[in-house]
Amino acid sequence: MATAARPESLPSDVSPNRTRRALIRLGAVIVVAVVVVTLLPGLGQLRSRFAHARPIWLVVACALEVFSVLAYVPAFRAVFCTRMSWGASYKIAVAEEGAGSLFPFGGAGSLALGVWALRRAGMPAAEVARKSVGFFLLTSVVPVATLALVGVGLATGVLPGHASVLLTVVPAAVAIGAMAGAVALGRLSRRIERRVRGRTDGSRLARLAPVFRAAAEGVDEALRQLRHGDPLLWLGLVGYLVFDIFVLWASFRAVGPAPELAIVWAGYLIGQLGNWLPVPGGIGGVEGGLIGILILYGLQAVTATAAVLLYRVIELWIPAVFGAIAFVQLRALLRRESDAIDVCQPGDVVEIVGVGAVIATESWAD
Repeated sequence: MATAARPESLPSDVSPNRTRRALIRLGAVIVVAVVVVTLLPGLGQLRSRFAHARPIWLVVACALEVFSVLAYVPAFRAVFCTRMSWGASYKIAVAEEGAGSLFPFGGAGSLALGVWALRRAGMPAAEVARKSVGFFLLTSVVPVATLALVGVGLATGVLPGHASVLLTVVPAAVAIGAMAGAVALGRLSRRIERRVRGRTDGSRLARLAPVFRAAAEGVDEALRQLRHGDPLLWLGLVGYLVFDIFVLWASFRAVGPAPELAIVWAGYLIGQLGNWLPVPGGIGGVEGGLIGILILYGLQAVTATAAVLLYRVIELWIPAVFGAIAFVQLRALLRRESDAIDVCQPGDVVEIVGVGAVIATESWAD
């Protein structure tokens, strides 16, 4: 059993005050949207869809979103924290996922939680960077791959649904190109990093050497994880995406007729590109992208708008609430850990989140 220095506390990026403000901000945005839909003239049909929504499908949609949140945990644990207990893995992963609904670009706090967990386990900074880049690529693999399959399926008639070549072949080609481009980017980054490694001229390219190294090693890490084929990783990656897509499908069922699942699937994957906008949870960009692409696929504007807005309320609030609760639980766990450290003596065995059982050192009393 190894000794360890006193572990570091949670990063400031996920402070309680910042999380609380983000929850209030998200709630205010949703309240404003409800007021606009309720009071703005010309939206009578939209209000009627919400008024006659079928409760059973609302319950189904919420349950599916809970499953999506839970599916994130095994994927996160398979890459980041196999040494942790499942309870600690759940708290960190779900708190990180909740940050994606609360902060722009998924939030610095979201990334900070994963990095914090790895650093607590004693992982070197270079390995932290490699795993972070690899995990980002892994969470993109399933959406990109399924977009290619669905696009080809719709174009060839294998899957039910009608759409133009522009909306089937082009997304499939872009998805296939993105997968090939990610691998090529890793190789290119490796070559650039080797060229500038050791240069001391202070050039911008030399300063970016660690970035190129992280990109190259992140691609290698993603490919290694895929070749290893951890069932928990695949269960998490597929479940995280598929359950969320079915939330959108169930939202259609709640407010009216649902289109073919392949259309919902393709529209979801393309519309979610709005998440890249620098606003909390991609608010505004995702809604506009989803509604616009679904209308292009031939859906009625009122039906698409009602379903997307309902889906977004569920997709934002359930991860945010679960994440906030997990964050509170994680802080409580760390307080118990801190109390155990404060009363321990050098040589005592203490359970540390992210590390496991370690032997306290004299420096812990400092």
